[in-house]
Amino acid sequence: MIPVYNQLRHTQECLRCLEADIASGVRVIVINNGSTDGTRAWLDARNDITIIHNDTNRGCAPAWNQGSEAAAGADWIIVLNNDVLLPPGWCSDLLNTAKRLGWQIACPAMREGELNYDFAEYSKHYRKQMARVIRPGHAHGVCFAVAREVFETIGHFDEAFRIGQFEDADFFRRARRAGFRLGTMGACFIHHFGSTTQKALREGPPTGPYEAENRAHFRKKWKLGWFRRRWERLGAGARNWRWRTMELIANGHTLHEKGFNETLRFY
Repeated sequence: MIPVYNQLRHTQECLRCLEADIASGVRVIVINNGSTDGTRAWLDARNDITIIHNDTNRGCAPAWNQGSEAAAGADWIIVLNNDVLLPPGWCSDLLNTAKRLGWQIACPAMREGELNYDFAEYSKHYRKQMARVIRPGHAHGVCFAVAREVFETIGHFDEAFRIGQFEDADFFRRARRAGFRLGTMGACFIHHFGSTTQKALREGPPTGPYEAENRAHFRKKWKLGWFRRRWERLGAGARNWRWRTMELIANGHTLHEKGFNETLRFY
C-alpha cells in the first residue's frame, strides 16, 4: 500500500517499478490523501490497482490503516513511500528473506538522495555484495513489510499521530514489546529520494506544528523522560556505529547510504 499526497511524478515512477509485480498478481493499494496536482485523475484512469480517495490529507497513520484494512486476508502487507524506486524482484527478495530469518517486520536497505547514479546496475552489485548483511531489531518507515499476525496482535497504527512523524516508530516499538522480530536486510535494496512529502506539505495548506505535537505524544505515550531518551539515544548510536563500521570494512557498503553532491555517506 502506498499513501500519496501530490508529487504525481514520483507516484508515476514508483508504480512503473511495480508493473511486473502487478502483472504477477500482487495487489497494489494507493491511498490518495487529498492531492490537488492531478494525482486523482491519473489514478482514476487506471484499472489495475486499488484506489482509495480521501478528500483531505488525513495523514500517514489513517492512510496506512485504510490500506491495511483494504488488504484484509493478505498474509503480508508492504507499506511503501511513493518517492522510491524498486529493482526487479524486490518484493520476493524482501518477503523470502524475512520468512527465512523468521522476521515479522522487514525493511530493505536503501540509498537516499539524488538519483545521480545507475540505479539498475548499482542495485544488482549491491544486493550481490550485501545479500547476507542484516541489522536485527532495526526498522524504518520508508518501506516495511508486516506479517498479518502483527496487526492481529498489536492493532493498527495510532491515528493520534497527526499528518506524519513518529507513527512508524510507535508501531515498531509496540511490535518489539509484543515479541515480534524485525530488521533491515541487504538482500533487498531501494532508492529513496526523500523529503518529497514534506515539500508538498510546505507548498499546501497550513498544517500547524504537527511534528512537535507528535513528538510530545510519543514521549508521553512511552514515558520517555530526558534520562531515558538520552540512554536510548546513546545505545542506538553505539549500535549504528558498530553496524556501519563492520559493514564498511567487510563490504564497502552499509544498509543505509545517502548521496549528497557526488559524495556518498554511510549511516
